[in-house]
Amino acid sequence: MGKLINGINGPFLGKVGTGIGSSWKGIPYIKGPYKKRTGKASEGEKGNRNKFGMAQRWLQPALPFVREGFKNYSPTVDGFLAAKSWLLLHSFEGIQPDISINPALVKLSHGSLPLSANIHVEKKNGSQLQFSWDPARVEDGHPKDQVMLLAYDIYHRYVTMVIPGQFRETGADSMQLPPQEMRTYHIYLAFVAYDRSRQSDSVYLGAIVTG
Repeated sequence: MGKLINGINGPFLGKVGTGIGSSWKGIPYIKGPYKKRTGKASEGEKGNRNKFGMAQRWLQPALPFVREGFKNYSPTVDGFLAAKSWLLLHSFEGIQPDISINPALVKLSHGSLPLSANIHVEKKNGSQLQFSWDPARVEDGHPKDQVMLLAYDIYHRYVTMVIPGQFRETGADSMQLPPQEMRTYHIYLAFVAYDRSRQSDSVYLGAIVTG
């Protein structure tokens, strides 16, 4: 039995006939009952499932970062789901079944907050990363915005991140990676607003080999 919300003209919650009333992020909707599939999946569907699974696995180690980086992406989607949607649309290369994710095309943060100029990273002492950027005030930005840093060893699915890091006005921050055998890390940087109201697009800073 369904329940009327806000009277006869409002949305309903629960099952009424063949319709099921529910809501997501405060937006009411109606869906039909689940129907078990009887036919086999087409090659196209199998390819889409493979692509979906690749995106899911790629982003999973960076979950805390993308939750912050894709906050409030749209009225109905944010965080991990928004990051995965963006990756599926923009970050794959090749033709099924030979497809791959290009790290340089991935965004781990998306928003209207501006980046600082002259963003740079270099390796120090084998396993330390030193980040720098122009500390000058940015139009539509704030000196107390904070940097977000991420290094991703894709092969081992290992992530090191700093959320949040130093203030924009400092112009520098660092990250210590685990001292170990030679590994390749893909490096990303973004900014989050001082009041946490928005964030910048992430910028890909290339691959660095440690060890």
